[in-house]
Formats: sequence, C-alpha cells, structure tokens
Amino acid sequence: MRVLSVASEVFPLIKTGGLADVVGALPGALAPLGVEMRVLVPGYPAVLEKLKRRASATPLGPLFGGEARLLAGKAAGLDLFALDAPHLFARPGNPYVDQHGHDWPDNAERFAALSLVAARIGTGLVGGYRPDVVHGHDWQAGLMPAYLHYGGGARPHTVMTVHNLAFQGRFPAELLATLMLPAAAMAIDGVEYYGGIGFLKAGLRLADRITTVSPTYAEEIATVEGGMGLGGLLRGRADVLSGILNGIDETVWDPASDPSLAANRAGRGLAWRRQNKAALRARFGLDARSKRMLFGVISRLSEQKGLDLLLAALPRFLALDADLVLVGAGDAAQEDAYRAAAERTPGRVGVFIGYDEKLAHLVQGGVDALIVPSRFEPCGLTQLCALRYGAVPVVARVGGLADTVIDANEMAVAARVATGIQFSPVTEAALAHTLARAVTLWRQPRIWRRMQRNGMATDVSWRRPAERYVELYEELVAAQRDPPSIHGPVSAAG
Repeated sequence: MRVLSVASEVFPLIKTGGLADVVGALPGALAPLGVEMRVLVPGYPAVLEKLKRRASATPLGPLFGGEARLLAGKAAGLDLFALDAPHLFARPGNPYVDQHGHDWPDNAERFAALSLVAARIGTGLVGGYRPDVVHGHDWQAGLMPAYLHYGGGARPHTVMTVHNLAFQGRFPAELLATLMLPAAAMAIDGVEYYGGIGFLKAGLRLADRITTVSPTYAEEIATVEGGMGLGGLLRGRADVLSGILNGIDETVWDPASDPSLAANRAGRGLAWRRQNKAALRARFGLDARSKRMLFGVISRLSEQKGLDLLLAALPRFLALDADLVLVGAGDAAQEDAYRAAAERTPGRVGVFIGYDEKLAHLVQGGVDALIVPSRFEPCGLTQLCALRYGAVPVVARVGGLADTVIDANEMAVAARVATGIQFSPVTEAALAHTLARAVTLWRQPRIWRRMQRNGMATDVSWRRPAERYVELYEELVAAQRDPPSIHGPVSAAG
C-alpha cells in the first residue's frame, strides 16, 4: 500500500515541535507492516540542503507567484517529495514566523501550495507513483482534501490528523480565488469558517477519516469546551473520528546507548540514573551535595503548557525537599520569570532558556520526576520519553497525558502497576498538592523504584500506533467511498 504523508515539518530535517517527530517516525514504523510512506514537505533551505544533490525534479510551472518544481529523493533515511518554491520557502529561521515572531504574511499561499501539490501527486502528477491514501497533518495540509474534493474525478482516500486543534489556519475570505478554490467552496460544507477560510476546518469537513493523537483528546475536541469552534463539526463526524496515540523513536530515545547521557542504562539497575542526576546538577549549577528530590521540565513556555501554574506554585515548591531544572522557551514574560527565580534561588532552581536536544536527553536521564502541567495536551511526547528513561511523570489528567500515565493511587500502588502521578483540576493548588504528593512517594524508595521500572517496561514505541494506522488505511481502501457525512453545525462551537 502506498501512502503520501503531507506535513509542514519532519524530523530530523526541520522541527519546531512534536509534529515533526511523528511525521519523521511513521514511515519507518509502517514499513515492516507493508506500507510504503513518502513524505511531502516544503522545500525549506534545511530540507533542500540534504536532498537536492540526489533528487529528481518535476517542473510545476507558476505556483502562487513564482516558479516551482517537485523534488523526489532520499534524505535522513526518508523517502521525500520536497516542494521547491523559493519565493515561498527560501527563508531563514522558523517555518511559520519571521524574526520578530509575526506570521509570514503569505502563509495562506505557502501552505495552500503544499496542499495543492499533495492533491496533484494524489491524482497522478508523478509518473509511476500514485498513492492509495493521502494523509495530511494539521492545518498546513488542511486544504488537501478540499483540492481533491473540488477537483473532481478519481482521487485517493484522505486522512487528516489533528496534532493540536488550537492551531487552525484561518484566513480572509477574499483569498478564495487566489488560493484557486471555486466559489462553491465558500460554504458551510466547504472551507468557510466564521466568514473566512479555515484550512483545518476544510480538512476536517472533507477528509474521509479524521484522527487525532490520543483517545482522550478525540473525546475532548468533540465538546463545546474543548472543540475551539470545531466541536459541532467533530461531533457530527464522530463516526470517522478516532484517537491513535503517538509513540517515540526508540532508537533516538534509548537510555542504553544515548550518547547525551553521563551514564547509560545497564540491565534492570537504576545506579546509572544517579550518575546522570549528579551530571545534571553540575550542568545547572545546583548544590552538588544536595540529597533533595530533583524535578525537571522540558517544554514550550505557553499558556497551554501550564508553566505559569508552576511559577505561581514555586514558593510552595521550594518549601518542599526538592529542586528544579527547566529547559524551555516561549512566552517572554515566563522566560523572564523563570530566569528571575533561578537568580533568587541559586543552587535550587536551574534554568536554560531555549531548546537543546542533548540537554533534554540528560534531563530525562537525571531528574527524579518530570512535570507536565498542561491545560490541554493532544498526546505529549516528553512523558513518553520520561517513562522510557525512568523519570516519573507528574502530569495533568488531560488528553494523551491521561491515556499514557497510570496514576499512583492507592489501588494502582497496591497492584504494582503505577507509572506516574496525575492531577486534576489543572490549577495552581492542585499542582502544588501533587508535587508534595510526589515528594512523599519519592521518600518511599520501594514504591518509587517500582514506578520507575514500570515506566521503563511500558511500550512507548510506534508498534501499536503503526498497527492502528495500517488498520485505518486498509479499512479506507477496502470500503466503497461515500461523500463525507455531517450531521451537526460546523460554524458554531456547539
């Protein structure tokens, strides 16, 4: 079976978040199951640098203001198509925003181009290659099902995966003709969304199947509160909506061979973690003689991630027998507040503003517990890495965090199945109480070691998720295609 995956980023070539990890890992996970997956990505400089010397090219002609071509080849072990359109993608830095943090003003055209070319590949653009399924990821690929729907004729089956419903790709209605969409598309059953054009809305309305990255998040986004304006549409399409948990690449995240660690895992023992904890303390300038519990954070600093709650809880946290290290970047006010906290409490709080992949691995290998206090979390990958590395996750009971961490309640501890600690509601008070609860559990070495070993024994690989995706693709290909069904309102949160 052939599947074309369409995304705005792919690890290890271009990455801003977990989307890239998923897109980069899926082809390798699916290959042993008989699925040939190729990935279509924009031709950013970082992608073309790795690809173009060995790539074949298909001219595309004028595309949204400039000449473009499609490159095909291999890079970083991935079978790729890259949309080489310098006027759209030959820009430094972040794929979505300029150096001042503002969205590129032509983002609509940039990612419409990605979707349009995906649709053309799906209908036979490339000689000898025609996918059975085109699988789009997030709003940047959201117009792909629309171009196929309004293009007419034979088309492949389509899947849209929501990695984060908060990012929807909303643009003015005046761009309809510019984006080469017919007037008929500007309708409630098309791309229209609150009077404008909704890229993600279009994908969710017109794709044959919809997935998101955890079962609980699939339930949350079909509610008024969690649907972010799309709850009615998703409830109306409940028959084609499912949640498939993400996995992590166990070759990248392998404590037995990870070169970023001070000491690697050997057998069932946990002594290697003590060496990493000491190295982590030294890296952040924390008290080397301290016997306190060490918590860690690896995260974007944003409202979604709930790190403002940890800031508010810091006075109560510091009264505990615990220290903190944080690796993250994002909201400027939060960055400043965490820097100030580190300056006020040297030896207790260590902060690295930015993202450092090697340091993130050391944090996972050295902290006693990893804090993930997200207000919503489609799946989350850091808690999966924490489980694999023996860092006990302390997580909000939302989305994929609820699905992947078994809370150390009394019955789970007695049954010896707990892998972490959950809290709800997602408030400062609940977080502070849970951090104190974590310290209490940490002071009971038998329980804590059992939780660590349970986590390290948890299957966080892509094996089961890959099997679920294959089942989905096979169901699509085997079924007679019917028009996408909708039973509820699509332009109202309800």
